[in-house]
Amino acid sequence: QVQLVESGGGLVQPGGSLSVTCKADGRIIMYEMGWYRQRPGNVRELVATITSGGVTNYADSVKDRFTIVGDNAKKMVRLQMNGLKPEDTAVYYCYADLHDVVQTVSGKYWGQGTQVVVSS
Repeated sequence: QVQLVESGGGLVQPGGSLSVTCKADGRIIMYEMGWYRQRPGNVRELVATITSGGVTNYADSVKDRFTIVGDNAKKMVRLQMNGLKPEDTAVYYCYADLHDVVQTVSGKYWGQGTQVVVSS
């Protein structure tokens, strides 16, 4: 069974930096990985994604502050967050669009989420 295992996150002061990492476990073919977030009282929204070919997509609110890097061989993706603002406070969810080789099924998968709090 495919699992997305997240690490990182935590508490940081405004202007600080933090990273979150996600690794996919299982026999898979990865099409795209990335991060979404859900801020308090809001719906889940795109943060950044990266395709297996290295094409990235960022939300306007994080461009020039966040960087997403993928490692196809390790089935990992890392989001480096710089210049964090209080409005970046959210639960960050790893996302993957992949093909499960064992179950022979393709689909979108989600991690359990990791909390990021930006506060002084």
